Amino acid sequence: MTATTPEFDYVIVGGGTSGPVLAARLSEDPEATVCLIEWGPSDQREPRALQLLRWAEMLESEFDLAYRSVPQPRGNSHIVQSRARILGGCSSHNTMIAFRPPLADLREWEALGASGWGEDFAAYYDLLLTNIVAVAPEHRNPFLQDVIETAAAALNIPLRESWNDTQWTDGAGFLELGYYPETGVRSSASVDYLHPIMGRRSNLTTLLETRVTRVLIDAHRRAEGVQMRLADGSVAEVRARREVILCAGAIDTPRLLLLSGVGPAEELATAGVTVVHNLPGVGRNLMDHPEGLLVWEASRPVPELAASQWDAIIATRLDAEREAADILCHIPLLTLAENAERLGFQTPRHSITLTPNVARPRSRGRVWIGSADPDQPPLIDYGYFTDPDGHDERTLLAGIRMGRQLAQTQPMAGWIKREVFPGAEVQEDSELSALARQAHHTVYHVSGTCRIGAIDDPLGVVDPQLRVRGIDGLRVADASVFPTLTTVNPVITVLMVGERAADLISGRLRTS
Repeated sequence: MTATTPEFDYVIVGGGTSGPVLAARLSEDPEATVCLIEWGPSDQREPRALQLLRWAEMLESEFDLAYRSVPQPRGNSHIVQSRARILGGCSSHNTMIAFRPPLADLREWEALGASGWGEDFAAYYDLLLTNIVAVAPEHRNPFLQDVIETAAAALNIPLRESWNDTQWTDGAGFLELGYYPETGVRSSASVDYLHPIMGRRSNLTTLLETRVTRVLIDAHRRAEGVQMRLADGSVAEVRARREVILCAGAIDTPRLLLLSGVGPAEELATAGVTVVHNLPGVGRNLMDHPEGLLVWEASRPVPELAASQWDAIIATRLDAEREAADILCHIPLLTLAENAERLGFQTPRHSITLTPNVARPRSRGRVWIGSADPDQPPLIDYGYFTDPDGHDERTLLAGIRMGRQLAQTQPMAGWIKREVFPGAEVQEDSELSALARQAHHTVYHVSGTCRIGAIDDPLGVVDPQLRVRGIDGLRVADASVFPTLTTVNPVITVLMVGERAADLISGRLRTS
C-alpha cells in the first residue's frame, strides 16, 4: 500500500444482510471511520428490490450471482443458488420471512463451542431495527386460511397468530414478515439500517459496484486491508487501521478467504493460491434447507391476494420429544414447478403447491475454489441427502406424505382436483424418494462455511468473538458463522449476528 491509500478504522466487506447493520452500528461512534464495500449497486431507486411482492423479479436478474453446484448424486443438480449483488444483499431479494431463532437451536450452538451465542445472543432480536409484523389482514389470502385451518386440525397443532413472542415447537399460521404493510416496502437491512444515514454521517463511506478480490494480510498474519476492483475495472486498495470484517455470505466469504490464502492448505495449493494460513474448516460444514415439492391441479383459481406470496407456514415435529420442528412447510401462492417440468410433468393453468423442507438437515457440503482467478465461479457441493443415517431423506418423505394428508382433508381438499406431482400413483418409498430428490429445491439458506467453534474444534474457523483463527484484525459476521443451520428461515438471525458483531467489536454489550 502507498501513503495515499485510503484508511479507515473498519473495513466491512459486503453490503448484504449483516454488513449494513455493522456499518450503521459502528459508525454511531463519531470517532470511528467505517468503510462499507458492496459488489453491487444501491437499492434505493430499484423498485424490484424495494417492493416485497416483486422479490421473484430479482432472481436470475442482473443483481443475482446465480451460482450453480457440482452434480448432486442424491439431490437436484439443477438448482440455481441466488446470491444478491446489490445493497441489502439477500434481504433485498428474499421474502423477509421473519423468525426469531429458536432457543433450542442457540443452546445447540453453545453446546458446540459457541460460548455466548445462546440466550445472550437471543436478546439481540429486541435490538433490531427491522419492522417485523404479522401479515396484514388486508393481505391475507382465503386459500391460505383454509390450508392453515386444515393443518391445525389434521396434524393436531396449534393455530398461531404470532411466532416471535414465545418459544414454539409446531403450529400453523400466517407468518410475520419484515415489511411495511401500508406501502409494501420490504424492511431490508439496507432500508432500515443504511438509507436513513447514507450521506448524513461523515464517518461512513459506502463504496458501491466495488468488488473485493482479496484480503491483504501482512507478514505478521494481520489483515491490513483489502484489494478491490472498481466499476471501471481498475484495481485499488483500502487500509483497515483496526479490523476487516467479512460479511459477504456463506459462499463468498469463504471464497474470499480462500483467494486470500486462508483455508485448507492442500486445496489452496491445488488452486494455485499461496498458503498464508492453513485453516482446514474454511468452506466446510455447508448446510442448506432442501425443500420438497407437491403440486396439485386446483379445482378453482387461487386468489392472488398476498403480502409476499409466501405468507403462511406449517411447522411439525416427527419426534414429540424434540424442542424444535422437523418440517417447515411453506405454502406459496405461486407454483415453483420448473424442477417437476424438467422431469416431464405438465403444470396445469390453475395449480396449488406445498414445499415441505428439512428443517434440521444433517447432510453437509462444502464450497471451494478451482483456481486463483477471482472471476472463476466458486465450486459448491451441497451434499444433499448424504447424511449417513438417512435422516434428511426420511424427513423429506415425511413432509411429502404430510402434504398429501392435508390435500385429502377439508377445507384444503375443496381446492384440489388432482395430484400432479409426484402423482397419486407414486406411493412406494423408494420411487417417491427418487422423484422428490430429483425435483427438490433450495430455500436459499446456505450457511455454516466459516463456523464458530471451540478451541478444540478442528473445523472451527472463527472463535466466539467472530475472530478468524490465526489472523489478527479479521472477523466474519454473516450466515457462514452458524455452527448449525437454524430450524427457521435465517434472515433475522443474520441481522442479529450483525448486531452482536458490532457489540463484540466496539466492546459494548447493549443486551446486558
